[in-house]
Amino acid sequence: MRCMGIIGGSNLFGSSILTNLTRSEIPTDHGSVTVYSRGEGTTLVVPRHGPECSVPPHRVNHRANIVALRSLGAVGIIGITSVGSLSPAIPPGTFVVPEDFIQLSDIPTFDGDNTIYASPSLDRTLRSFLVSVLTDLVLPIHHDGVYLQTRGPRFETRAEVRYFSTFADIVGMNMASEATLACEMGIPYANLSVVDNWANGINGTLTYAGFMDHVSRHMNETDRVLEALIASTPQMIPRLSSLGKNNLK
Repeated sequence: MRCMGIIGGSNLFGSSILTNLTRSEIPTDHGSVTVYSRGEGTTLVVPRHGPECSVPPHRVNHRANIVALRSLGAVGIIGITSVGSLSPAIPPGTFVVPEDFIQLSDIPTFDGDNTIYASPSLDRTLRSFLVSVLTDLVLPIHHDGVYLQTRGPRFETRAEVRYFSTFADIVGMNMASEATLACEMGIPYANLSVVDNWANGINGTLTYAGFMDHVSRHMNETDRVLEALIASTPQMIPRLSSLGKNNLK
């Protein structure tokens, strides 16, 4: 059965979304993945940090997550990420649909014996879909921008933030890895980033407690978006079925 995959992160911490979904454990060669579904299972939600939200960002099993969704018939994947803003034009509370991303180290791959020269990108059809969902919900949207992925689990230093802000708009710890692996699998991927805070040093020192406080402030809006996506993604499946190559064995 064809389906749409949604991978959520810290935005699922304490969210009521998963309580209304059916939980399954999907085994893969890279590890087991917890997947939630509703109704006929046309939309699947994977908690990036595990069902207990206990997996730190530098230990997220991106390979297993992507393989699990592919094995269940995903023709597209949407990643929901919490990010810090590097730009005065993108304040906390904004939803960003980035057009590109940067990852300079720890780039994952499914490459084993064969070299895969993938050219990762973010799918235009899915990006347009995300913009339309946010527009219908009348939520603040930034339609483009560049996502920069850092290693984690620590936040970026003030000096790093000043440097990163010269060529990126938002900073996070997961999206680029997911996008690269989805590209290797031939699965269209797009990202919706929730700006939960200013990056470290832009408006004081960023702490984990402060970060989680910001996440909780935006929880209601994020839940509205997730509900809308779960309800709307089935209509995207026919459109994406012809785009995904799913050519990696």
